[in-house]
Amino acid sequence: MTLIEPRPGILDIAPYVGGESRAVANPRLGRPIRLASNEGALGPAPAAMAAYEALAGEIHRYPDGGSTALSEALARLHGLDPARIVCGAGSDELISLVIRAYAGPGDEVVHSAHAFLMYKLNAMAAGATPVAVPDRDLRADVDAMLAAVGDRTRLVFLANPDNPTGSWLPRAEIERLHAGLPSRVLLVLDSAYAEYVDRPDHTDGLDLAEGEDNVCVLRTFSKIYGLSGLRVGWGYFPSPVAGVLHRIRSPFNVNAAAQAAALAALGDTDFVAASRAHNDAWLPWTAARIAETGLTVHPSAGNFVLVDFSGTGVDAEAARLALRDRGILLRQMGAYGLPDCLRLSIGTEEEMRVTVDAAADLMREAARPGEAVHGG
Repeated sequence: MTLIEPRPGILDIAPYVGGESRAVANPRLGRPIRLASNEGALGPAPAAMAAYEALAGEIHRYPDGGSTALSEALARLHGLDPARIVCGAGSDELISLVIRAYAGPGDEVVHSAHAFLMYKLNAMAAGATPVAVPDRDLRADVDAMLAAVGDRTRLVFLANPDNPTGSWLPRAEIERLHAGLPSRVLLVLDSAYAEYVDRPDHTDGLDLAEGEDNVCVLRTFSKIYGLSGLRVGWGYFPSPVAGVLHRIRSPFNVNAAAQAAALAALGDTDFVAASRAHNDAWLPWTAARIAETGLTVHPSAGNFVLVDFSGTGVDAEAARLALRDRGILLRQMGAYGLPDCLRLSIGTEEEMRVTVDAAADLMREAARPGEAVHGG
């Protein structure tokens, strides 16, 4: 057979590997404990489930290609211009669209070193060069990012809070980053975890985007709304950018069930409040209990924590496999340049209690003379 070669650079891309979803059942809960993908701890909003089920008899119909009702509802909720909202199949699709539209061969896409992998992968897919800027203590370094911006830079991505580190930058630093960029460079603020943050110095970026011509903000329904499986994201863009993205997106990129569920979820304010309260309680509890085992837990403003095994004598991958053997799934971090770390999503109360106990057992096992942590 004749091998048909893809465009140069495509085969250099390492495929994205998400968090594992299959494991043996945890013996205490009788099911796997899935803490690898930062999914909503409380599941989907009840109103979203009802809307999804109600649409069963209409799935032979094409969806609204512009996600009009959803865009208008988002605009009302956040005080935005609906014409500047673009919905996508998760914020992942919007990352791809904005890079495809504004970066290509010879261009550069700047992002922090440990940022969400899709910035790098989509830049490479478009033929652009990703530029990873070293963090400072696992936080994006504004000065270093500005120093990395050159004549070839077209886009700067910043996740705030960041995934997988959990770190965040205050409003003043976001504004300083924007102020230092040339007007020809798009600043893309990825605010996937914004609903979890309640800090007076935090911004989701929407206020900045409202008054600037080169700021884009990405949001998602995959986290606090619990709709990861339906793939619904949205972004707020300068009017010209929104127009460009509508030209290149698929005509029916957000399916009808996803639109209906997301629209209903927006109105389920009690569920959102309960999800935030749950995270406010169990994220610090989990971080404190894990730290008691001798592991380092980095501060997080998301619905997850980054657990660092450095200096403990325990290999992070061995620990992940050992926990998987107990039916507990955590996320490996080697692809993010953090091989000594695992990311642990915040789940239900019983999942957190079981996971903390398992981590404590694992570290006690490692501390016994001649013992080692084994997994797989």
